[in-house]
Amino acid sequence: MSGTPRLGRGLDALFNEGARGSGVGTQSGLMLDVSAIQADPNQPRKNFRPEAMDELVESIRVHGVLQPILVSKKDGSEGYTIVAGERRWRAARSVGLQQIPAVVRDTDSTSRMLLALVENLQRSDLGILEEAAAYDQLQSEFGLTQQEIGRRVGRSRSAVANTLRLLDLAPAVMELVRSGGISAGHARALLQLQSYDRQF
Repeated sequence: MSGTPRLGRGLDALFNEGARGSGVGTQSGLMLDVSAIQADPNQPRKNFRPEAMDELVESIRVHGVLQPILVSKKDGSEGYTIVAGERRWRAARSVGLQQIPAVVRDTDSTSRMLLALVENLQRSDLGILEEAAAYDQLQSEFGLTQQEIGRRVGRSRSAVANTLRLLDLAPAVMELVRSGGISAGHARALLQLQSYDRQF
């Protein structure tokens, strides 16, 4: 039976698709200098929960980085850009590690953003407005349709469309969603009210 791809298989699907399209492979088992790596400005997640980061920092202080991060070579210069694993990289810097295990993958900007988005969706800790902003960027900057976004990240087109609609909320309502003051479902109901004043 055909249907929307499951999120649990999203990263593998994107890896395979990228490999077929580019004819390049993956370098694994590398130790890279932490200082040679930078965060991706297109990373969907903009906020990192302090308590979760504190726990990760302590774990890496005791056990080291057990799971390699995923990076790609920076366009036109030396160094690497994070595709997945920014929290581990930040924690490694915090404890003073000089190197971090990594897998190097040749990807373009669209694939990097999709991979980061799928990883965060799989972890279920990406804010709904961060998800909406990522979808919007994939549409406006990379030219993907809602159908294409849904196929690549394991969501239906209607789910992508409904999430994007949250960007039409009044700024004050968006802040309530970010802080957990109201749910995404409640926020969607408020979208029926046309004016910002009536929403708030």
